[in-house]
Amino acid sequence: MKLLFIVLDGLGDRPIDELGGKTPLEYANTPNMDKLASLGMNGLLHVIGPGITPGSDTAHLALFGVDPFEYYTGRGPFEAAGIGLEVKEGDVAFRTNFATINNNGIITDRRAGRIREGTEELVALFNGMEIDGIKILLKAGTEHRAALVLRGEGLSDKVSENDPHVEGKEPLEFKTLDNSYEAKKTAEVLTKFVLKAKSILSETDFNKKRKEDGLLQANYFLIRGAGQVPKLPNFEKEYCLETACIAGGGLYKGVGRMLGMHIIEDSRLTGGTNTDLKVKFDITYKALQDYDFVFTHIKGTDNFSHDGKPVEKAKFIEMVDKEMKRFLPDNIERDLVIMVTGDHSSPCSFKDHSADPVPIIVYSKDCRKDDVEKFGETYAARGNLGHLMGKDIMGIALNEMRLVHKFGS
Repeated sequence: MKLLFIVLDGLGDRPIDELGGKTPLEYANTPNMDKLASLGMNGLLHVIGPGITPGSDTAHLALFGVDPFEYYTGRGPFEAAGIGLEVKEGDVAFRTNFATINNNGIITDRRAGRIREGTEELVALFNGMEIDGIKILLKAGTEHRAALVLRGEGLSDKVSENDPHVEGKEPLEFKTLDNSYEAKKTAEVLTKFVLKAKSILSETDFNKKRKEDGLLQANYFLIRGAGQVPKLPNFEKEYCLETACIAGGGLYKGVGRMLGMHIIEDSRLTGGTNTDLKVKFDITYKALQDYDFVFTHIKGTDNFSHDGKPVEKAKFIEMVDKEMKRFLPDNIERDLVIMVTGDHSSPCSFKDHSADPVPIIVYSKDCRKDDVEKFGETYAARGNLGHLMGKDIMGIALNEMRLVHKFGS
């Protein structure tokens, strides 16, 4: 028996007047998700806990049964792992942007004009550099993004960021968040690194040409999301399931990689609203032949939420639903347990995450199905799963797969 876990990022929402008082999920035409809901068990999922607004990183840890309160140190390690930068226990990792800073030290663009090409050339200037005995590891991500890792003795993730998150201001100073020697040393290394990088970047032929062409220069690093690389449980060993992760976004691949999952890469999976959903579900279908557990992540729903576009979010959900038809019981020749949910709610009215629970379907061929006939926030509240926590769903799925261990005799 196989397990398919589909997560639509930011799926949950709130009633919207433009949609007749429905959420985008309730407004969307989703015959295939509705079919699964009518055949399965439904409920509302508090991914971290009631009243707690999940981040995308902490949410995915919880969905895989890993307690984020115990293991989460920051987003940096997951972003670094997600773009293929090797991280080791004890490293301190960060998210970073190539940015543009003017001669007066003012940030004029936090993303260097959303630079799309050439950052690999710039990264090569710094990868392997040492500052005060600390090795610098840097890898380019998509567009302006990169990941930074500090490796060496006496480091800490208890440091602030230098990114003010707005243009028109000077970068912030790196400050310690506790009184430890390690935090002080880390802040000093970061300060020396950005100053050295500023000098090197401004003298590159790459940036000189961008200036001549009237383009913004990638002449500064904005660094945030510090996290010391934790030792996470191995998902495959924990659940005895050969596991595949199918995602476009680096964060989600990073979580999967750090949990020991097999990452299936394809350049057509962009992690955005333009991702090729047919290809993603083709890959998912094929992966179910080779793996016991397949995790498929869909990012576009969250992107439309952050842009405050409920109609577009509903249409995107319909596109996902169309591709899910192949996994319905009548269309697949294997015993398949299916879970469909979101990692958090992102109401279009908020343009951000919220603590609202997300609807969830758990289907197996002989599950205790309830009376719910449609997939949506209001309908799920009537399901027999009731209100549950993110950390509980793997146990529920394993029960449907006949893989639970008896507690006691």
